[in-house]
This record gives sequence, C-alpha cells and structure tokens, in this order.
Amino acid sequence: MSEITEETLRYIDENQRLFQDAAKQIHAHPEVCDNEFFACRLLTEILSGHGFSIEKNAAGHRTGFSASFSSGKPGPVLAFLAEYDALPNLGHGCGHNLIGTIAAFSAIAVSRHLDETGGEVRVYGTPGEEGGEHGSAKGSFVREGYFKDVDAALEVHPAAVNTLTPRTLALDPIDIEFRGKAAHASTAPEQGINALDALILTYNGINALRQHLPKDVQIHGIIANGGSAPNIVPDYSRGRFYIRAKTRAQVDAARKKIQNIAAGAASMTGATWKVSFFQNKIDDLIPNAKLDSIYKKHAEELGEDLSEISQFPTTDAGNVSHVVPTLHASLKSMEENVPGHSPAFRDACVKDYALNSVTRGAKLLSLTALDLLSNPAKTAEIKKYHGELLQRQEPAAR
Repeated sequence: MSEITEETLRYIDENQRLFQDAAKQIHAHPEVCDNEFFACRLLTEILSGHGFSIEKNAAGHRTGFSASFSSGKPGPVLAFLAEYDALPNLGHGCGHNLIGTIAAFSAIAVSRHLDETGGEVRVYGTPGEEGGEHGSAKGSFVREGYFKDVDAALEVHPAAVNTLTPRTLALDPIDIEFRGKAAHASTAPEQGINALDALILTYNGINALRQHLPKDVQIHGIIANGGSAPNIVPDYSRGRFYIRAKTRAQVDAARKKIQNIAAGAASMTGATWKVSFFQNKIDDLIPNAKLDSIYKKHAEELGEDLSEISQFPTTDAGNVSHVVPTLHASLKSMEENVPGHSPAFRDACVKDYALNSVTRGAKLLSLTALDLLSNPAKTAEIKKYHGELLQRQEPAAR
C-alpha cells in the first residue's frame, strides 16, 4: 500500500464524524427538486472551508453548484457527482443524504494530494435526480458544457448490496396537452371542442401501441388535468407520461409514435396539441468496464464483497456516461434488503450502518480517483475505451 493511500485512509477515518453528521443533517431536512437549499448550503460551506472554489446556481439550477480544487499542474480532471434531493412526501427514501456527503468527503480527501499527482477535482452538485419540474440536473450540466474538460465522473449509490456500474433505462418525461373550446355540455355541445376527448383518444392509442413495441419499451402515464366541471366541455387537458427503454434510440422512436397518436387525436377532435418535456430527458447508463475494474480492485482490497449487478431503473448519471467515462457503483449501506423509495429505506439511510457507509464510500471513491490522477496513461486508456463504447451505441433519432 502506497504512502498516499495509507495517508488518505487515515485522513478519512480521522474526519468521518463531520461528514456523517452532514448526512444526518441532510436526512433531517428533506428537500425536493430544485429546492435543496439546506443541503446545497451545507455541502458548499464544507467544501469552501477546505479550499474549494464554489460556483453557485450552476447549469441554471438555483440549488446546483460546482466546487473545484486544482493543483495548477497538468493532469486528469475528475468530477464527483453529488445528489441531495429527497422524494416528495417521503424524504430520503433513496439515500441521497449519503451520496452528496460521500462525494464531498472523497473530493476533499483527494484534493490533499493534488500537489503530488497533478490534475483537478470537482464536485458537481446536481439537484433533482428524482425528477420533478426542472429536474434531472445532470442533463443540464452536460448540456451547459460542465463535462467538456472532464476525464471521468465518479459516484456511488446507496443500496442493499455492493455492485459495479449497472446498465439503466433511458427515459423521456413528457406532457401531452390539448386545447379545445369550452361550451355548455348540455345546451350547446356542438359549439365546443373537447380537449379531454383528445387526451382519452391519445391514452387509448398508447395502450394500443404497446403491443407493437419492443418488450424493452415501457410507457406509464396519468391524466393530470381533465376539465373543471361535467357540464362544461373541457377546453384544456394534460397527460403526463414516462417513456422508458434500454437505449436512447428506442425512446426517441417511441416518442415519435406517441406524437403521431396525439396529432391524430387532435385531428379527430379539432383540438390543438403539444408535446413537451417537463424535465430533462434521461439517457441510458453506459458502464465502463475499465473504470469499474479500478473500483473493483480497491473494493476487494478493503474487504468489500461485490454482488451481481441488480436492476437499476433510471438515473441522470446516464446523461453523463454519454459524454465521459462514468462510475455509478452501488454501495451497501444497510444491513437488511429493503426496497428503495420506501419508508424502510428512508429510515435505514440514517442508521449507524448507513452512516458508516459514508466512510467506506469515501475510501472507495478516493482510492479510485487517486489511481486515475496518478496514472494519466490509464485514464487516457479508459477514455479511449469510452469512445469505443459510444461508437457501438445505436444512433439516437434526432
């Protein structure tokens, strides 16, 4: 074990209380998409106190941030991905109180050795991973160029077992809206244009479409607005839908079919139609085996048992993986296997075992990062392999 490795592990052990306390505080102050003011302030204050330069309101998100620490010397640039949003009406049922603190802890531990390794470390505070209005901020960070000079992105996610990076589904979060013309439903229905009829035709059309889609494509939806009173012809309706599939190309193709259905329903009823995104679209996550192998080596060195990769539905880390090599490992953070997005998972994410996983996660990410910083040639090889993976991807429809 190298001197840098030993010193990093020692530093993490000696400073774990600060970050475990931060995880508890964020858990006690659950905040949803683009409202994570407490968590954002807490993490940026800790990072600033350790010499990081802070950019607030990053990528157009009022609770987004970019924290950076540079050696001033050539070397790889690494981004630790921090999530800290909670689930509506549930709290931290996905463990993001742990993710954000692990990212900050890891970056600080690594920053202490940049004079020796060269390069730069950043923490990207990305709101709304769980979605919501203006959600899935990693898509904004990608779009606004925050990864254009980044060599690799690193993140661990709380789970019941340890795994390497999974594949995940791409997702389009869309609203389908129709506008018609109000009229009295009894005395003058012929003067109305029924926007709800158009939405129901669309809903039924999507149901008919399902049997002609690849089995990997999923569509779920609700009627969010169907009118105001039974005796008024609805002049406005809105449905909200998720389209998921294994690849971005499959999602794009399914969305175009749904748009055709909406256009047909509008033509049948005389309504006008609109399909729009209510949050960032999410890409499928592309695992990078060469990057995962470094994490796996350190997990085994530290006595972590790795399990088979389990199902992980959707994450906006997928957007990042389409532009830079991305680690998104699962970190065992609870002693019992409890379902995610549940009260049991929420409660487990503040127990002693979960708080200890902040220390374990920081060690795993820090050692992985130090390997990348100390071996620019290895990092370049990982980036080259990432390019090859992208070339194998089915091209998305634009």
